[in-house]
Amino acid sequence: AQLEQLPGFIEKKRNLARRYQEEFQDVPGIRFFTEPDFARSNYWLNVLILDEGFARERDNLLESTNNAGIMTRPLWTLMHKLGMYQDCPRMDLSVAENLESRVINIPSSARL
Repeated sequence: AQLEQLPGFIEKKRNLARRYQEEFQDVPGIRFFTEPDFARSNYWLNVLILDEGFARERDNLLESTNNAGIMTRPLWTLMHKLGMYQDCPRMDLSVAENLESRVINIPSSARL
């Protein structure tokens, strides 16, 4: 039953992404992550990327939105920071670490 509803779910999620993009386009320091021109996203996950200068405000923003009843959360913990993987070989992950400190997951439900 879910598979038959997939096109409708994707359409709703793309509409939500368009609304987010419109609402955040003029907000200084925040960018809604959109699909590149060469791709078509299902927008399973919607995220905001804070500019470098606003990264220190991430936790305050998370607290404020959650206190207002808007469920937001930080990007998930990078695997190399998990105890079981901390001693594993890895390459430079500075880009991932930088994004981890600046990305906020925002509500993505097709029911919004």
